Amino acid sequence: MINAIEKNLCRGVNLLNSISDEQYSNTSTPPYYSSIGTHIRHILDIFNCIFLGLDTQKVDFSQRERNPIAEKTTSGGIAYFNDIISKLKTLSEEDFKQIIAVTDELGDGKVTVDYFLEAVLMQAHSHAIHHFATIGYIVSKLDVELLDDGFGYNPTSPR
Repeated sequence: MINAIEKNLCRGVNLLNSISDEQYSNTSTPPYYSSIGTHIRHILDIFNCIFLGLDTQKVDFSQRERNPIAEKTTSGGIAYFNDIISKLKTLSEEDFKQIIAVTDELGDGKVTVDYFLEAVLMQAHSHAIHHFATIGYIVSKLDVELLDDGFGYNPTSPR
């Protein structure tokens, strides 16, 4: 599982290595006017919430850090990716069976449910792929060549 997540996150690093800070922070693409950096920061904030909650076994997705440097500069985004990838590599098979209380704001207040760590990592991975697809759309609207034809595609999606 960690290898698959790392491989996907490295796709993000590769993208950031191929674009400028101006492209990364550009908010001109309708309909949402969000930047590549906004999506990258959001993806990594979700993973970061998991790691922040491991010691207490309580993860709260509504308490994201929203790292502004990771959102505005490719170097900040790459550093955030590398930090998350480094933390992923510290996990062992035994860690996956930890029960984690996961909290999120669903619109009518916070809800907490129990997950195995492996399940919450799987959710974060799928969430990243979903946002990578949106980033792919933004990249196309900015006329940037996306060098990775698998970027943003769920492995189960027909091509």
